[in-house]
Amino acid sequence: MARSLRIQYPGAYYHVTSRGNEQKDVFKSRKDREKFFSYLESATERYGARIHCYCLMSNHYHLLMETPEGNLSQIMRHINGAYTTYFNVKRRRVGHLFQGRYKAILVEADRHAKELSRYIHLNPVRAGMVARPEEHVWSTYRAFIGQGPTPGWVRRDFILGYFAPNVTSAQQRYRKFVEDLLGKTCDSPLESAVGVILGPPGFIEEVTARHLQGKRVDREVPALRELVARPSPEQIVRAVEAVIGDDAKQARRASIYFCQRFSGLKLRDLGAHFNVRESAISEASRRFCLKLQGDESLRDAVGKIREVLKI
Repeated sequence: MARSLRIQYPGAYYHVTSRGNEQKDVFKSRKDREKFFSYLESATERYGARIHCYCLMSNHYHLLMETPEGNLSQIMRHINGAYTTYFNVKRRRVGHLFQGRYKAILVEADRHAKELSRYIHLNPVRAGMVARPEEHVWSTYRAFIGQGPTPGWVRRDFILGYFAPNVTSAQQRYRKFVEDLLGKTCDSPLESAVGVILGPPGFIEEVTARHLQGKRVDREVPALRELVARPSPEQIVRAVEAVIGDDAKQARRASIYFCQRFSGLKLRDLGAHFNVRESAISEASRRFCLKLQGDESLRDAVGKIREVLKI
């Protein structure tokens, strides 16, 4: 079996998830969840992990984590290993609790931390467990919006700092940011990852040059094959026009959507390319995403475009 590629260095950020073996529940009681939290806390104390947000579901969990010491593997061995031991002893069972190795996506935090935190906090809503994210008490969302206490080992201020310098204003704006997607369907930000890296081309190139030089691209590390340059706006526009070129307005909207999600370019650069303001890029992409929800033919076209671009 091919093993997951691990990229570790001081100061790295990751979206981490781990699922129960055979999709079985790994959290069956309040005590289970509280015990898991104790291992997150000890990971921050013993190994320097920084937990920025989390969400515990029934058969898996999500973390947005920073590793100042570049020791992700050590941290995850502690968290998953200690919790597995606790779970097995409590229920008199043996064997693996989690399905294979945990999945960790290296993240360019400045660009993606906000979106990933929203994705994490909306996970219970998408799963149909609750109608609103604050109803799920096993995530950091209530702490982020000022409706619950913040564990001493959670670093919520990093993400809230993107919204406002004042905590109260940041909480209000963050809540609006999350609620903007309630009742809407949109792609996961993780779908834009290239292999195990989520970030713009420059970030991917830098990580590849600094941390992957000399690694063999073989069946043992297949994710390396995916670390290639993202499509340029010109390539995207050509692919879009080849699929839906008979509708110029729709093609332009689709081109902006694909460029915003997959080119890795900054909004400023995309605005210059399409001769619009930065805010117009985000708004056009958002509207196109909403249109996809009720237009099956458009979803089919998007699928064809992705096939052409191999993304």
